[in-house]
Amino acid sequence: MSYEHILYDIEDGVAIITLNRPEKMNAMNRKLGLELHAAVKAAEADDAVGCIVITGAGDRAFTAGGDIKEQLENDAKFSDQQLDEMRDNKNRYEISACAKPTIGMVNGVAYGGGAVLVSSLDMRVGCEGAKFRFLAAAYGRINSTWTLPNQVGWPVAKELLFTARIVGAEEAYRIGLLNHLVPRAQLREKTMEIAKMIAANHRGAVMGVKALMLKQMTMNLEQQYEAEHEYTTHVLRGAKAKDAFPEFMARKGLKA
Repeated sequence: MSYEHILYDIEDGVAIITLNRPEKMNAMNRKLGLELHAAVKAAEADDAVGCIVITGAGDRAFTAGGDIKEQLENDAKFSDQQLDEMRDNKNRYEISACAKPTIGMVNGVAYGGGAVLVSSLDMRVGCEGAKFRFLAAAYGRINSTWTLPNQVGWPVAKELLFTARIVGAEEAYRIGLLNHLVPRAQLREKTMEIAKMIAANHRGAVMGVKALMLKQMTMNLEQQYEAEHEYTTHVLRGAKAKDAFPEFMARKGLKA
């Protein structure tokens, strides 16, 4: 599939999706949003892909959020009901629920819709230029209530959502919004190091871990155990020793 506003590459089992409107700070118009969703679904369905990285083109922005110019044009063209229907899509939910691990390579600002997107991913690697702002409360909207608490916990999420303030790279790392903070020159290398390690692991096991963690969010400890037991009994049985540790067996001269 060809794209207008994103770049799509695969490297060593990792799909790299780049939001590609650098002249607009990678602002997310409707077309970019649809293309991003399509690219994530394509990577999810591709057996050659074990991990998905999402980033922004250039050095200024991961994405500055929604394309305000397009939003103004839509406000003038469409009724409130039509606007609600346009906004009521599950694209970001489906990206968050993607069966394969997702990593945000945060190369610059992630404001508004960009912050929503980045908080929908499984993990984030950032550089000194990374900045986050969950803007919705500043302009009469609501979002990120179902994504941000899962990343930073309830008290911090409430502060960031209530205040709509800017969160710099150092604070983002301290509160867990960034898993890793590295110099810009090392951003791609660090992100790909993690992504390739994930992609090199057993695909079914990694996807099973993610599926269980999503399912177990509201379960008590016993329910979590039962869910894992059910999965490892009926969906993905653990590999036998001869299949799990062939290198160790060869090194020690062991036979099955």
